[in-house]
Amino acid sequence: MKIFETKSAPNPRRVRIFMAEKGLLDKAEFVQVDIEKGENLTPEYVARNPMKKVPVMELDDGTCIAETMAICRYFEEAYPDTPKLLGETPVEKALVEQWLRWLEFYFFMPTGMCFQHTTGYFKDRMNPIKEWGEECGKGVEKFMHFLDKHLEGNEYICCDRFTAADINAFTTIAFARVVNIRIKPEQANLQAWYDRIKARPSAQV
Repeated sequence: MKIFETKSAPNPRRVRIFMAEKGLLDKAEFVQVDIEKGENLTPEYVARNPMKKVPVMELDDGTCIAETMAICRYFEEAYPDTPKLLGETPVEKALVEQWLRWLEFYFFMPTGMCFQHTTGYFKDRMNPIKEWGEECGKGVEKFMHFLDKHLEGNEYICCDRFTAADINAFTTIAFARVVNIRIKPEQANLQAWYDRIKARPSAQV
């Protein structure tokens, strides 16, 4: 199988860390797509993912699966003997899903909008609205404050162990640096958690 990705982008990194934690990096060939040059806009790429985003996975039978968490769900289900990162019990699965949605809606998406609307990276294909990007950045900082409070007394985001929620939060914080949003000195809980995740071998992929 092949995974079409842009290694510097946060969503592909989420998939790579997920696969690394499960010991599955050797299960796919990673093909680089230059999104700055618009390689994701070509007819060939759009045939794989009409949303024109990275990553997208192409299975050996030609089936294409787009969206980060859909790809992660494939590996979770296809390799049941690897560590469960989307929850083991019904309660764990529900809690991980809850956090994944919170992180997606209130953290990752605003970070992406801040990037797209304040940097002009995609100005050739969208109409950036700087004020909207700046407002999204404020929301990102508020959520980081929420995470700092939540992590007081907790080593991980949920379920008392490492899950996909930690992956998504970690990669979002790392990506937020491109818009100059960083963990504040007073957010000691968040910084300690971030350092723990960063020290994991999977964070180096």
